Amino acid sequence: MTHDWSDVPRRLARLSQAPHAKKVFGAGGSAGHGWHLEPSLSTAELSEIEGQLGVVLPEEYRAFLLMVGRGGAGPAYGLFPVRRVDGRWRWEGDSPDLTELDTLAQPFPYVAAFNPADGFPDPPDEEDFDSVEAFDAAEDAYWEKHDEIVYRPEHSVGLLYLCHLGCAQREVLVVSGASRGQMWADLTGDSAGFVPLVDDAGTRVGFARWYRRWLDRSEAELTNQAPDAL
Repeated sequence: MTHDWSDVPRRLARLSQAPHAKKVFGAGGSAGHGWHLEPSLSTAELSEIEGQLGVVLPEEYRAFLLMVGRGGAGPAYGLFPVRRVDGRWRWEGDSPDLTELDTLAQPFPYVAAFNPADGFPDPPDEEDFDSVEAFDAAEDAYWEKHDEIVYRPEHSVGLLYLCHLGCAQREVLVVSGASRGQMWADLTGDSAGFVPLVDDAGTRVGFARWYRRWLDRSEAELTNQAPDAL
């Protein structure tokens, strides 16, 4: 069943007119979404995207792309928009190359939180070295090996990167595999690995609940700041 997004454009328009709208995290500033939505996709454009990717996107997100927009206003600094560039569709935004378009159809391998850095030793301690040069060499070698393990491409196949929260923390939609349709956090930049997102009851969330939870919280925040704004 197609998810109904018909209320969202109206709610976003009202939020954009609230006196303190730019104070919501991720909405203001040069990097913020500014409550702006990019145009929605046509069914032909969506079919072209899925044909290029070789995968059908999860239904809730597909419906959003068709009924609301291809990107813009959304959690944190907003949804990465999908655009056609040189004849190829891709998502653009903070580190857009994190979404590996050629492997989106491959199953994301995890169903539980996973940290590829688990078990990796602590970085070298400068006090253990006789010279700054020796420490620098050991530290460079350590981080090279660390990144080789933590950022292996196979960890993130089947993941569509949708937004960033700052500090190298990003949230993703699982497109393929047993966790398909779920929203996860990629916290590898903070040495915390991949973590499924859950609601207040501990239930995993898909795109619709993830997006609507942000929308509800934004409305509540602005209503508390200016009771007559909404």
